[in-house]
Amino acid sequence: MRAFLSLTAILYALSLSGCGYNTLQATDEQIKASWAEVLNQYKRRADLVPNLVNTVKGFAAQEKDVLLGVTAARSRVGSIQATPELLNNPDAFAKFQNAQGELSSSLARLLVVTENYPELKSDANFRDLQAQLEGTENRITVARNRYIKAVQEYNIVVRSFPSNLTAMMFGFQTKPSFTVENEQEISAAPRVDFAVPAPAAK
Repeated sequence: MRAFLSLTAILYALSLSGCGYNTLQATDEQIKASWAEVLNQYKRRADLVPNLVNTVKGFAAQEKDVLLGVTAARSRVGSIQATPELLNNPDAFAKFQNAQGELSSSLARLLVVTENYPELKSDANFRDLQAQLEGTENRITVARNRYIKAVQEYNIVVRSFPSNLTAMMFGFQTKPSFTVENEQEISAAPRVDFAVPAPAAK
């Protein structure tokens, strides 16, 4: 009887590995690791915002609307709990993504405004914060791309035969990813146009 149970367990393990169970586990873990890095970089960016806002405020307090916009966007980002469940909820994921996109847009507007303040641009503290922010944005892009790739690999396993049968049996579902439209929007560099407008025709 014991030999029969051992043989059954071995056959069951082999059947799981052959039907994609191990691949589902591995790709799911890769998503979690990639997502943790995305969150790490987003947190790094959010931590830079207060110092950046305070530095700009010291030179350009009159840019009140832009400064308030950045602060409000950061607050919205902080109000969303990035729990593991968020990865299985497309609506919650979209809300998180939109909040991060708003913060990206407001930071881009802030940096465009700073072009009008030569003293601010020459301030060592501001230059350091700007460099840190640019570096963090690059890290965010890399982390997001890794996450997108991890989700793509996982979703292929969930949808492919015969692993899709295993996925249904064990409750594995496709996971949401960053949309192409959002990726283009927040990856675009802010446009700064210093062209002098042509004089109006008389």
